[in-house]
Amino acid sequence: MASVPGFPDQATITEVGPRDGLQSEPVFVPTESKIALIQALLDAGLRRFEITSFVSPRAVPQMRDAAEVMAAFRDRSDAHLTALVPNARGAGAAIEAGVDAMVLFASASESHNLKNVNRSRAQSLEGFAEIAKLAQGTGVALQGAIATAFGCPFEGEVPVAAVVDMARAYRDLGMRHVTLGDTTGMATPALVIERVDALRAAVPEVELALHFHNTRGVGLACAYAGLSLGITHYESSIGGLGGCPFVPRATGNVATEDLVYLLHESGVATGTDLDGLIAAAELAERFVGHELSGQVMKAGPRLKTAPMDSVRTANG
Repeated sequence: MASVPGFPDQATITEVGPRDGLQSEPVFVPTESKIALIQALLDAGLRRFEITSFVSPRAVPQMRDAAEVMAAFRDRSDAHLTALVPNARGAGAAIEAGVDAMVLFASASESHNLKNVNRSRAQSLEGFAEIAKLAQGTGVALQGAIATAFGCPFEGEVPVAAVVDMARAYRDLGMRHVTLGDTTGMATPALVIERVDALRAAVPEVELALHFHNTRGVGLACAYAGLSLGITHYESSIGGLGGCPFVPRATGNVATEDLVYLLHESGVATGTDLDGLIAAAELAERFVGHELSGQVMKAGPRLKTAPMDSVRTANG
């Protein structure tokens, strides 16, 4: 298969569908369905998951079975399981459940942070310091996620300096893995290049991951820009599930199977099976009961063929 000059030979994908994808679904997806979906994703070769969120069930009812979902997979030594935690109470539950890492998230935009977690950025970081103390000696790592890293639906442009400040704060709390989140679908390839370059200069010791939404149809173009910079870690959601509930007109994440198709066709290995991911996307669509936005799950791989008699012949 042809490869793109300058691209990395391989990339790692963290599947966020079980958390970021399902959290906004209005109808509760049964625990056994969540477990079946994660198992299908494991069978397709994925090994890194944002598997759930230890949040208040009143705030996010879809995640009320976080401990049960974790219990089904905590003994999988070949899988890296992370969970989103908003506060010390959630962190305690996540540690008890046996997660490999806790994801702490705050927005580069003050207004979005207030909408998303009802805290200022300073208050969020103060809470993260408490979580960092809880994590000491437990073997549970901390990862950072910067929401609205490419734009805010309330403020518009988010200064690069705000993203850099958040990354530095995460680094100072001991985090060495930080995700730039395109929460609002406002990322463009030019912004990706600008922000990755700035962060590499400011916090070179931090591994960067990219998380894109496809709100304006350029999610994969942004991933392509990341690949051109040598970024090897991406987050995506099976079938394109998801979309921030605190962003007007938001649509879903970049679909995992679409991203894997791009990577494989560009000569970048992922360790996953595309046909297996398509089957998992179809399973996710059945579980949520509505059509998902993923494109490869509908069209299939590039070289999928059909018998000639399945298509009518033109007349005239």
